[in-house]
Amino acid sequence: MLDDNIRRELRGIVGEAHFKDDMEARVTHSYDATPMLQTLPDGVVYPGSKEEVAAVLKLANANRIPIVGRGAGSNLCGGTVPLEGGLVMVMNRMNRLLEIDTDNLTATFQPGLNTKEFHLAVERLGLFYPPDPSSMVISTLGGNIMECAGGLRGLKYGTTKDYVIGLEFVLPNGDIVRTGGKLYKDVAGYDLTKLLVGSEGTLAIITEATVKLLPAPTHKKTMLAMYRDIEAAARTVSSIVGSRIIPATLEFIDNPTLRVVEEFNKIGLPLDMEAVLLIEQDGFDEASIDADIEAIRRICLEENAAEVKLAGSAEEAEGLMKARRSALSTLARISPTTILEDATVPRSKIAEMVQEINRIALKYGVHICTFGHAGDGNLHPTCTTDARNPEEIHRVEQAFEEIFEAAIRLGGTITGEHGVGSVKSPFLEWKVGAEGIAIMKAVKQAFDPNNIMNPGKIFAKESRKRVVLQR
Repeated sequence: MLDDNIRRELRGIVGEAHFKDDMEARVTHSYDATPMLQTLPDGVVYPGSKEEVAAVLKLANANRIPIVGRGAGSNLCGGTVPLEGGLVMVMNRMNRLLEIDTDNLTATFQPGLNTKEFHLAVERLGLFYPPDPSSMVISTLGGNIMECAGGLRGLKYGTTKDYVIGLEFVLPNGDIVRTGGKLYKDVAGYDLTKLLVGSEGTLAIITEATVKLLPAPTHKKTMLAMYRDIEAAARTVSSIVGSRIIPATLEFIDNPTLRVVEEFNKIGLPLDMEAVLLIEQDGFDEASIDADIEAIRRICLEENAAEVKLAGSAEEAEGLMKARRSALSTLARISPTTILEDATVPRSKIAEMVQEINRIALKYGVHICTFGHAGDGNLHPTCTTDARNPEEIHRVEQAFEEIFEAAIRLGGTITGEHGVGSVKSPFLEWKVGAEGIAIMKAVKQAFDPNNIMNPGKIFAKESRKRVVLQR
């Protein structure tokens, strides 16, 4: 718990209104979007400047008080749950868009800026920031950077790490550091900018970021390919990418997900199909986009698509994209508890991974819906269950453990965009090995020797023993 002197000092740094330790504030910040995980912090602090961030961190470091950085709390791996109490540092007061530089095609902002608001501001100037996580309506850019968020456009355009070119961050001892800037080339020493992206708040608190922007594509076409065979849909993903066509979006949605999404959105999705692919291509040359779409259509039909339908208008295309983005929130309507994962495999292994997910769900008698960014190998097997049934939850945990093992065996990883946090930390050694864990811990020690930054995340107290299962 925080003593009276610490409370007084915190109020002196951020102001009376911006430090809270009442039960309502503590409960509100005791969980994120991860199901079945909650721990009360000792207090919540809302800094308004980098100087306030530095002062709070310096105080916390001197008194060994854990610090958990937080934006909108849309994290799905327990990354913003204060497992060891301490202070939750909410960055939402620092939410300014500082600059859009149209000469250098960059933007600079504070971490609390809403992702969707940023996209709209950039697009009003005819520019484009590709990373588009499904949580973009509520998530903050600082959270996106800490998790290296991806999104629907990751196949063609990459993820957050491909766009962050400069950072300002505060170390646990209160030092303020700047890396990178508006320059696209910079090999002066270790790339600390990229190191911070995806570090999950375990090294420092970001107070400002600069990202590169692109000219906005002038043309776009969207299609829906429908399949009576889920494995044919998965094979199509590999065939499209293998033909050297890279769509802007290539999303996979299975029938259970389709049914719930259609019930909620009422946009005419085909409920008699086992799976659909939502495909979008964009660019600056309409003729080349038409050629890509026609080639993709032929591939879909060759892989036994029952029907391929081109969106007839921009409104219809946007409706399809909106439906896909709402998949998680609509699936949450099925059962009291929804557990979303993001096992990722090489694109050529998508069909095999879908088969594995279906086999594992059947083996453990659990209900798993699958959707995701199939074009970049990032599938989201999502289990609808009930946390009040411990026996079922145990089977769900067994199923996901086997799903992670299958992803690793197919050359993939335990997480493509949600992060490790606390939920997947026991499995991290499966991916990076004991040597990789040792290197990461050395980096952590260099930045945060007192282990106050988001303790209990990424590094498990004990790694899960991996048993390679035979089919």
